[in-house]
Amino acid sequence: MLTRLRRGAAVTSAVMAAALMLAACGGGSSTSPAASTSDGTASPAAAQTGSAATFNLTPDQNRIRTEKVDAIAALVPQEIRDRGTIRITGSAGTAPPLRFYADDDTTLIGSEVDLAELFSDVLGLQVEEGTADWAQNFVRIDSGEADAFISNVTVTEERKEKYDFATYRQDTLGLESRADDPWTVSGRKDLAGKVIAVGSGTNQEKLLVDWNEANVADGLAPIDIKYFQNSTDYYLALSSGRIDGYLGPNPTAQFHAASTGETTVIGTFSGAGDALQGEIAVLSLKGNGLAQAYAAAINHTIENGTYQQVLDRWQLGSEAVDKSEINPPGLPKTG
Repeated sequence: MLTRLRRGAAVTSAVMAAALMLAACGGGSSTSPAASTSDGTASPAAAQTGSAATFNLTPDQNRIRTEKVDAIAALVPQEIRDRGTIRITGSAGTAPPLRFYADDDTTLIGSEVDLAELFSDVLGLQVEEGTADWAQNFVRIDSGEADAFISNVTVTEERKEKYDFATYRQDTLGLESRADDPWTVSGRKDLAGKVIAVGSGTNQEKLLVDWNEANVADGLAPIDIKYFQNSTDYYLALSSGRIDGYLGPNPTAQFHAASTGETTVIGTFSGAGDALQGEIAVLSLKGNGLAQAYAAAINHTIENGTYQQVLDRWQLGSEAVDKSEINPPGLPKTG
């Protein structure tokens, strides 16, 4: 569990630990390119102090809200409409800025919570937030204990056999460099000869290994891939110049860069490779109609601007989608 995050060293340590947790256990999710990269400046919802942004990590979030739309609310399955609440499940204590605990160690906050609340506003429903370990979230959907799984869930072909999806965010990796020594990167060839750290056993490690093999096949210098035992060692190595960059989940990279001012995100990439754009989506039981309601609600918040405001609040504006889609192509089955 993440508790009592503060700027400076405490934020660096906690965010890095959370980033590794998300990367290693993100439900098999992979990632895809964002439309643009962030310059690390604070969003309107974050107070600027020097070169670092201060995020609201208290239980009192003063969330961005919107109005109910009757025509969209009518798309919600009758049983849920009669109940008046939507039961949301997701992981907790994973990684800022996605879904984590406020500084009271009890209240769930983060971009995923804000978006769940925003979409529910359009649907005219009160949110009942629940938490579970990653695999248990699927069990809660299967059993009917929860209606929707909103917690950085990537669309995959295997999951589409059992669930419906309504997309709301791109799924990306971010490459961090020191803020005082940024360098230019647009693709794998720019990493030739560089020392890059990555978490072992993660999606981004597979991508980095694939890039290195392709670079070597093209006659370029190999990428020197580094691994560290402790979570904080990645950022210590970056600050000391022992590595040129750290490849990890983009949301935590953006949050770390904005919180500390010590790093900057110099590139975002598709964790699924060049052939596919991964998507983060609301997951619900296949065929119950909830995905259609969510897609309409998401598109309404995109149109009225509140969706972008939530993403900007957590430094995730670069992961915005132009339109929510139902069951788009997902990551292919493995094996």
